[in-house]
Amino acid sequence: MLKINIKKYSIMKKIIIIGAGAMGSAFAVPCLENKNDVTLIGTHLEDGLINNIKSNNNLHPALNVELPSQLKVEKFEKLKLILDEGVDIIVAGVSSIGVEWFVHQIANNYKKNLPIILLTKGLAIEENELMTLSDKIKKLLREKGHTEINVSAIKGPCLAAGLANKMRTGTVIANPDIKETELLKKIISTDYYSTEISEDLTGVELAGAIKNIYSMLIGASEGLSNSKASKEIQSKYYLNTSASLIHRSISEMVEFVSHYGGKADTVYGLAGLGDLYVSAIGGRNSLMGKYLGEGYLYNEAKEKFMKNVTVEGAQLALEIGPKILQELNSKHFPLMFSMIKTICENKKLEIKW
Repeated sequence: MLKINIKKYSIMKKIIIIGAGAMGSAFAVPCLENKNDVTLIGTHLEDGLINNIKSNNNLHPALNVELPSQLKVEKFEKLKLILDEGVDIIVAGVSSIGVEWFVHQIANNYKKNLPIILLTKGLAIEENELMTLSDKIKKLLREKGHTEINVSAIKGPCLAAGLANKMRTGTVIANPDIKETELLKKIISTDYYSTEISEDLTGVELAGAIKNIYSMLIGASEGLSNSKASKEIQSKYYLNTSASLIHRSISEMVEFVSHYGGKADTVYGLAGLGDLYVSAIGGRNSLMGKYLGEGYLYNEAKEKFMKNVTVEGAQLALEIGPKILQELNSKHFPLMFSMIKTICENKKLEIKW
């Protein structure tokens, strides 16, 4: 069990957020609200974005929100200097494909049990085994010689623009050491950003990742409701189909999370059901699902409608799909198998009811 120095959490913290995308940038808002010293630093691919933000009064183009003036916004070239000076918390705001890069950047400066907060949602395949991103970070840091590693994950129904505008938001922060989550909760929670705590890090990460696949399925509800009906009828009466897909999605998520070592109850919380709701009623995953439900092939829809947009559910399906199809039983996961085959094999979406 991690030994936490409570005193070190009782004063303003120096927090660095690596990754200036929408979620990492929005997360800076509640961190600053609690009088922490926060630096938002772009990746090596985000110099243009950082220039844009700094030259427009901290207006983030993706969020369409002016970030707080006290937020320090820096290019990637400043990262080593900031880490050399020392920080209290490192936040990973990179995409799932950037996790290995993230670890490479922090490895030389990582100190014993220095808190890492993982905002990224996703899973990985390492040595032909399904792995959560927190486990991947730990594995990579151990390969760099570190033995005492402290990673927490924050998941839940949190749209970045809503958080940046201080809309009431609830998330869950998970770490096997519940005392660590209690301490981090005090650092980041505000009157509009509340955090529940959980020791089920595995379950929280699994649920937070796979809900992206299921939100695409729920997004396809209109097209799947009755292929012979007109689009007008589908758009009016698809909710029966949507409700059925939500129920079946939750059932599959419970079995999936349990299979890979998480707790079933976690799926019914913010990281599972809560996040599925937000993603399914509005977001990139549900939008892709809408196109797939209308009969478009994945590659066709991506090129025609979402060419420069990251669709997390599709990205996850491509990353873990072959392993899932090989390892799990399609009878237990018919919805997941249908979507994975739709994405990975570029087939039309079909579900056996």
